[in-house]
Amino acid sequence: MIREALLYEKKDEGRVKCGLCSHRCLIAPGKRGICAVRENRDGTLHTLVYGALIAQNVDPIEKKPIFHIHPGSKSFSIATVGCNFSCTFCQNADISQMPREGGFIRGRETPAELVVESAVHSGSRTIAYTYTEPTIFFEYALDVARLASGRGLKNIFVTNGYMTPETLDTIGADLHGANVDLKSFSDEFYRKQCGARLEPVLTTLREMKRRGVWVEVTTLLIPGLNDGDGELREIASFLVSLGPETPWHISRFHPRYQLLSAPTTPVETIHRAAQIGREAGLKYVYSGNVPGDQGENTACAACGELLVRRWSFTIVENRLQQESCPRCGTRLDGIY
Repeated sequence: MIREALLYEKKDEGRVKCGLCSHRCLIAPGKRGICAVRENRDGTLHTLVYGALIAQNVDPIEKKPIFHIHPGSKSFSIATVGCNFSCTFCQNADISQMPREGGFIRGRETPAELVVESAVHSGSRTIAYTYTEPTIFFEYALDVARLASGRGLKNIFVTNGYMTPETLDTIGADLHGANVDLKSFSDEFYRKQCGARLEPVLTTLREMKRRGVWVEVTTLLIPGLNDGDGELREIASFLVSLGPETPWHISRFHPRYQLLSAPTTPVETIHRAAQIGREAGLKYVYSGNVPGDQGENTACAACGELLVRRWSFTIVENRLQQESCPRCGTRLDGIY
């Protein structure tokens, strides 16, 4: 499970500079990067989680959430431990923060070939690199993705968007889709709540779109921290600049991890944010973590006809006809 890492430079005094994510950690001998799963061993950077799966499940693709790639299909979902963020509100802190907080790494060694065979056997149409942050297990994700593409599967990153352009260049056409967390439009929020910065995430979103990756964006609304109308308008305006076809998933917060004192997001806040997104010109705006809400559904951007009706991660009704609206014939944006 330990092998030499990709995308790093050797520096003086045995140090190495990692180029995988936008932290670009300069790591002294015997030390690890911010992600705590990449270690400098005698001047050579190693990944400590290659093939070490901590999670492996067959999920509905809607759980990612991805609504515009093969709706209603299965997505074979994998993760290792570790993350390059330290979000106070992390939903999977038990595995994402394990190396940083506990100092140890767990996982079952699973060859890339077995992941792809399992995905094919399960009837999945995609492999999702999810639960933690796929950037930190990139060497493994890359090997799986290349094999998956050869078997006709699509690859999806569920990511905080902090990878470098070099990382995107390396995976190239083997990355087909992504759900990127745009956690806020405030650099202060990113610094205080996530241990990161805003601008690299915006750069990643632009770069993914430029490369032809299908991108959906999720924003978890936390009362009093990132749910102001002004900030929501900034997010919506930025997404429109990427392309009005970019789906925006506005998700309801429930107290987690170190942010147990914050209240649950009122449903009215989700609806207000969705209205801001539509007014900005986004074609597809969705409610997240509100099962049964009308905002879970997909409507035709041209005529308003209901196309896909959902309950949480389940598709209740799919009225698409050859990926198009049955009323006006407009094709639904996405990958089918």
